[in-house]
Amino acid sequence: MDYYAGIDVGSLTADAVLIDKKGKILGYAILPTGNNSQKAATEAFETALFRAGLSKGDVNRVVSTGYSRARVQEAQGSKTEIACHARGAVCLVPDAGTIIDIGGQDSKAILVGEDGRVINFAMNDKCAAGTGRFLEVMAGALDVPLGKMGDLAFESQEELTISSICTVFAESEVVSLISQGKGPADISMAVSRAIARRTAGLATRVGVTDTVVMTGGVAKNKAVVRLLSEDIGHPIRVPDEPQIVGALGAAIIAKEGNGD
Repeated sequence: MDYYAGIDVGSLTADAVLIDKKGKILGYAILPTGNNSQKAATEAFETALFRAGLSKGDVNRVVSTGYSRARVQEAQGSKTEIACHARGAVCLVPDAGTIIDIGGQDSKAILVGEDGRVINFAMNDKCAAGTGRFLEVMAGALDVPLGKMGDLAFESQEELTISSICTVFAESEVVSLISQGKGPADISMAVSRAIARRTAGLATRVGVTDTVVMTGGVAKNKAVVRLLSEDIGHPIRVPDEPQIVGALGAAIIAKEGNGD
């Protein structure tokens, strides 16, 4: 049996996926990147191997992606995040047309054709606003666990607005709202709305199709997903594990023998 791996090393997590020659996912891992992306990539790969019951010698080819893809020692090739997220999303949702990915340091919208071929994309990688980092900073200001912000937002009773698109100024707005006695649920919803509004602009720029798929860690925030769906006027499909889509795409590219 032939086995292939994809490793996606982002600013917040290092993700690894192992597949067989039919493209079936055999194991995966999502680990914090920390301050050593090379070590995190290796640990994610080894964890995925353990869960799949495989060893490094069983893997025919490894392709890396993400910000630190050049630092993945185990990889024989690399590919951009745009290409990998497109391939991974279409593998999971074959009729995907528009892919929205919100990662730790950037957010992107991708328009794809048949077989995950990228037609157009737009990316925000110059500012943390509208990214996972933005959400992380606001969760810190609210003293709320990052993973609970989405559920908390649904308890909102008062509509608030965060007008700043800069993370630093937006954090100041959140601190000001807290000092005014505004509730964490209402502020969480305002934060989610700010992310959705900014991301909707990217999606509109590339084109919104009938089937929209959202990937990345922020896709686990149900409030952001719902608000974004309302903003673009289309339902959004979220894979069971949206954080591994880039690594899955890299594994598929490895299986095809591609990757620079």
